[in-house]
Amino acid sequence: MENEIFRTGKYTARVYRCNTAVVGSGAAGFNAADRLWKLGQHDILLVTENRVGGTSRNTGSDKQTYYKLTLSGGDRDSVREMAQTLYEGKCVDGDIALCEAALSTQCFLKLVELGVPFPRNRYGEYIGYKTDHDPRRRATSVGPYTSKQMTECLEAAVQAKGVPVLDKTQVIKVLSENCTVCGLLCLNVTAQSEDERFVLIRCKNVVYATGGPAGMYADSVYPFSQYGATGLALEAGAKGKNLTEWQYGLASVAPRWNVSGTYMQVLPRVYSTAADGSDEKEFLMEFFTDAHDMLSKLFLKGYQWPFDVRKVANGSSIIDILVYLESCKGRKVYLDYRTNPVGGAFDYKALLPEAREYLEKAGACFGTPIERLAHMNKPAIDFYRDKGVDLYTQPLEIALCAQHNNGGLGIDCWWQTSVKGLFAVGEAAASHGVYRPGGTALNAGQVGSTRAAQYIAARCQGEAPACFEKTAAAALTEMAALADTCKAETGNVRALWQTAAESMSRCGAAIRDTEQIRSYCATVEKLLVEFSATVKAANCAELAMLYRLRDMLLSQRAYLTAMTDYTAHGGKSRGSALYTDMMGGTKPFGQLPNTFTFALDETENPLIQELWYEDGVCRTAWRAPRPIPEDDDFFENVWRSYRETGNID
Repeated sequence: MENEIFRTGKYTARVYRCNTAVVGSGAAGFNAADRLWKLGQHDILLVTENRVGGTSRNTGSDKQTYYKLTLSGGDRDSVREMAQTLYEGKCVDGDIALCEAALSTQCFLKLVELGVPFPRNRYGEYIGYKTDHDPRRRATSVGPYTSKQMTECLEAAVQAKGVPVLDKTQVIKVLSENCTVCGLLCLNVTAQSEDERFVLIRCKNVVYATGGPAGMYADSVYPFSQYGATGLALEAGAKGKNLTEWQYGLASVAPRWNVSGTYMQVLPRVYSTAADGSDEKEFLMEFFTDAHDMLSKLFLKGYQWPFDVRKVANGSSIIDILVYLESCKGRKVYLDYRTNPVGGAFDYKALLPEAREYLEKAGACFGTPIERLAHMNKPAIDFYRDKGVDLYTQPLEIALCAQHNNGGLGIDCWWQTSVKGLFAVGEAAASHGVYRPGGTALNAGQVGSTRAAQYIAARCQGEAPACFEKTAAAALTEMAALADTCKAETGNVRALWQTAAESMSRCGAAIRDTEQIRSYCATVEKLLVEFSATVKAANCAELAMLYRLRDMLLSQRAYLTAMTDYTAHGGKSRGSALYTDMMGGTKPFGQLPNTFTFALDETENPLIQELWYEDGVCRTAWRAPRPIPEDDDFFENVWRSYRETGNID
């Protein structure tokens, strides 16, 4: 890997050359680099804005889940069955589902060999449990920090191989021409002078492991170190897929963390206060007439954690809505583990059988919520104590938060986007649909990065396309001139970011109103047009935020356009998105505001929505999901083809 200086007009940038640039230092990015190296591809460079940031290293839950083929007990399972489960999530391409199922065991066992301590019984079986939308016991966990431990083990493997890493390097432009990638333009966030500010990476392939577009939302479980860069890939010509499909759920806001599993199953007291801490009340009981009905639904939130419109009328998702409504009033909502709900006036035997039997089996029908939590899952308490929150003495503020983008950048079965040489892996890739079994995200990241590495090693060697010089000059001129134009003594970028994120959380998150979406989309379009005249940055940190804001607005515009197009084609509420429908919908509870009038999408085989930027305009199209392939499984034929080509085409 050599470096040189690139000049265009008055602007300069340091240039690094490599065959493949891996962008991102999460579990998917590190695995891509490790796989490439093991396949003999050493001309690689890992680029990251913050090596210790990101979702993989900094998020989790009470029992963060990894999903793979069943590897214990007598339960029947197969690659085809697992693929079918993934495919039944709706709007899922069957070839991707098959890959995720077929490589799940390989990727899981690699993590085991690297030192991730997935639990096994005394005979060596890797035990599992069922999770959301999972008919088999495919889920496993090492506790709250599953993805963190994965990332650290993969990072150690990459470090041991001496893979070069560019840290503190923020991608601000994906370079492409004629839907072919040729490099990256980056910002050196630690630059001491303007001459050191920009970095160009000249490459033939980019593995885009940037995570989901977390910065779009103010109410978010993503860590503050995770922003995403989906907008830049869309701008470069990559197609988006299923952009409307997200997961939202209840999470603590400081620290940002899912309050799923035992956090809910121990039946904490839920209350709200005014912004100043006054006027404390258990607001759920203003809706429920029966405390045991409320507590049963609170319990069910434990493993029905994502908000699901199908579970509003007769399930646990009404809890999400009530928390959301309370937040919209400007009130703060808390989980309190110190005191039993409703003054302790409840009887375990009066809970729904599902809740009662679980708590009885766990031996947790006693004491206060914190005592039950300590009995059932002490690490869940330890996590918050490590973050400065003592659940024995402090309540936990929560909100309805964005948690995972099931859609993202469209990919083929090698995780290559519609831009040749640009591979999207991890949450940046749209490998999921409307629903997904809990834990599939971690498996998808490992499988996708493995597939991308295999394809690059076999088919994508050589230098960057000849268009690099031209595209690099244009990108450097544009982004450097933007920095010059937006420089000011007083910056406003952080305030604009917060306003944009709050607007997205109110109109384009779990609760969606089409007119509000259209209105805010127009605001985003206007801000993009007037960006250089409107947005101001006063220092290097704000300049980095300025480029993030630009990417965020590009993402917001695409996602809002996708939502508008979805409803224009007759789309109804599904997954984790409730669309207000005053014409054809019904309100499940009379005491709810009219915003919660909706109709369920009951399309048996829904189409996939695709979106792309064309001449600065968002275009959309619809297609049927690709079916699960029926490939040749005659051993002699497959063996011969494998010897000749590795079955990489």
